[in-house]
Amino acid sequence: MANILAIDTSSAWCSVALSLGDKASGFRHEALSAGASQLLLPWVELLLANARLSLKDLDAIAVGIGPGAFTGVRLGVAAVQGLAISSDLPVIPVCSLDAIAAQFIGTDIYKKTQPQCFMIAIDARMEEVYWANYESRANQLPKRMSDIHLTKPEDLNFDGVQLLAGSALNAYSSRFPIFNGPKDAEISISALGVLECAKQSLKEGSQGDVRLLEPMYVRNKVAFTTAERKKGMK
Repeated sequence: MANILAIDTSSAWCSVALSLGDKASGFRHEALSAGASQLLLPWVELLLANARLSLKDLDAIAVGIGPGAFTGVRLGVAAVQGLAISSDLPVIPVCSLDAIAAQFIGTDIYKKTQPQCFMIAIDARMEEVYWANYESRANQLPKRMSDIHLTKPEDLNFDGVQLLAGSALNAYSSRFPIFNGPKDAEISISALGVLECAKQSLKEGSQGDVRLLEPMYVRNKVAFTTAERKKGMK
């Protein structure tokens, strides 16, 4: 029975979860346009205190490594690096889309649809979308079928996809190719999804050395130049 701390700051939400064995004993998840850097570590301390644990009682720390908001991803990774080094703990990096997929299989729309293949598509800003297709598996977390794609909304490939979910639906719905299946625009990443992925990774023995922890960058460019922004306004 493993004790795992999970952290995600890769989106507009600051999210922390603590699992004791198979039970989620603590969870904090709030939308913060700013201020996550001041609240993240106090939240961690509070969850541990409520569970009467210290960092040294943990088996691993998991973190969402993106893709996502550049500053947020860096914040989460840096915080976990400090926590893990201070207590000599292994870390478990979790891809943002994998964490969303892990949460998504618990939703009503997923259970009703029971898709063999579904897509997670999230807003990547700069008029683009991060997306990946997942294969459903009985009594297991879904399996990502490829690397993360970064494309224009018009270039999403829905071949074989039976269910579509993610923040890109609200951001770019009018620009998607035609998709006639069910959709969920509300699902988003939280530390609970990171935690589910981490549990599986720990069982498989795939936790890693904190010195190898780094963000997942699918895009090298993180913002438009002033000239590009002005061009987009015309």
